Amino acid sequence: MKLFLILTLFLSSLFSAAIKEPTGSFTASGSVVDMLYKDGKLYCATDASSVDIFDFETKKLINKIEVKKILDFMGDTIDSKIYSVDVIEDKILILSQDKKGFRRIHINQNGTTKALFDYSKELTVAKAKFLDANTILLGLLSNELVSYNIAKNSQNWSIQVSGAKFSDFVLNEEKSEVVVADESGNLKIHSTKDGKFIKLLADQNLDNVFQVDYKKGVIATAGQDRRMVIYVPKFDSAYYTETQFLIYSVGLSPSGKIVGFASDENNNVTLQNTITKANIGKYGGNKMTLTKILFINENDFLVASDDKAINQYSIK
Repeated sequence: MKLFLILTLFLSSLFSAAIKEPTGSFTASGSVVDMLYKDGKLYCATDASSVDIFDFETKKLINKIEVKKILDFMGDTIDSKIYSVDVIEDKILILSQDKKGFRRIHINQNGTTKALFDYSKELTVAKAKFLDANTILLGLLSNELVSYNIAKNSQNWSIQVSGAKFSDFVLNEEKSEVVVADESGNLKIHSTKDGKFIKLLADQNLDNVFQVDYKKGVIATAGQDRRMVIYVPKFDSAYYTETQFLIYSVGLSPSGKIVGFASDENNNVTLQNTITKANIGKYGGNKMTLTKILFINENDFLVASDDKAINQYSIK
């Protein structure tokens, strides 16, 4: 019995030692919902009515864009959750919670934040990203896609992707295609020019897909069915990796050759080679449910969660 206990402790410590810890961290104003990296800056959407902007190298907060707090259904003043943030040229796109369960969009440019629309549009937008400097793509909870003209403050086109509840969308690097994930488990690829349907990716995830990423022709999913799926549509290939816990978040390296995914109940992230399927390593130190895995390059990546801490890791 004594030998068994010693062996168990040894194996446990060996396993723990294999989990790599963060090499650095950022501290946001609130729980981090979305984030992106651009030109040496990290933009973080929080649930504390603000987009925090950090210098990536120094990890210091260099700017904070705040939106007004809102009234909830009881008439109390609460923070507005920032659902997504995006940047193009000198414009910052901010999607946030508004009154009555609807959403609002702000554009920040040259230090000034202006509302594009608010709750009066009665849109339940779950995600918003730039297609170009004058066009944004909206993903609605009703699983509609809307191309929206900023200058005209009106729709260019809208389509109903499916009857399933929307989960996430991701654009390819050229922003010519959008991959939509929903509770059906299937992915739909559409043209961003006119919304035209291009391709269906099916039969790998059997339930809701929480997140999707798309890099260099490789698509990765995070599934409620505990499957992380890799699709390569160009070659009509697909495979999945199964875990013992819900996979809440997924992210691909810029080359699409490395995928990171939430892999267990301890909020650890496993990295895997998307070509060989070999595991690269496991990375820990995250206290809450993961919300975003963001690769800066092929060696460095960030992990955000329902926490103020954003952890940074290095593969080498």
